[in-house]
Amino acid sequence: MNEDFKNRIVYEDRHLIVVNKPAGLAVETARVTEPDLQSHLKAYLAEGGSENSGLFMVHRLDQPVEGLVAFALTKKAAASLTEQLNNGGMRKIYTALVSGGIPAEEGELVDYLLRDPGKRMALVVPKDRKGAKKAVLRYRKAGEGILEIELETGRFHQIRAQLAHAGMPVKGDVKYGGGDAADSRFQRGRIALCASALAFKHPASGKELVFEIRPSFTENSFG
Repeated sequence: MNEDFKNRIVYEDRHLIVVNKPAGLAVETARVTEPDLQSHLKAYLAEGGSENSGLFMVHRLDQPVEGLVAFALTKKAAASLTEQLNNGGMRKIYTALVSGGIPAEEGELVDYLLRDPGKRMALVVPKDRKGAKKAVLRYRKAGEGILEIELETGRFHQIRAQLAHAGMPVKGDVKYGGGDAADSRFQRGRIALCASALAFKHPASGKELVFEIRPSFTENSFG
């Protein structure tokens, strides 16, 4: 097990594990030869003598996005965390470094999104477009070009698509107009978007757990 990966474990007990996923690593991949977050975690648990433990995915992050991801280690914990995720009891805050001007200190974006499987993108479309799903997020300015974002809905590529449509694409996100494909800073499969805070009730004790990390791009890695 890579020591750098071990250092990314934010919290662990017999019910759940929280990890700071690096940008560029998929949470789960169908490619057998390509490593993913799940395979790293299974190896980590096996090294600790927990090879018979379960590992249950509760939520995902896009591959180019870094940040906090929680996994359950038992079916009971998985059921509790999934219920919190579905009923709004799991709170997630994202931090983004964006291009373009931020129109207000805080605001709300309401759009309708349609997933384009061919392009693997979310498109902002008219409300009456067949298959369109409502997408709502709230943001506040947290620094020069930096936004803190909370989702009211959880749509495919929601933050990336909505910010780009609002003229504030995430830096490095070439797919949504947020970077130059020739820029060497963005050649590592990463964008300036981070799941920087995560809060939920412990599935066994009911205690409120709150985790926060500092996004790597706030340390000048994106200029």
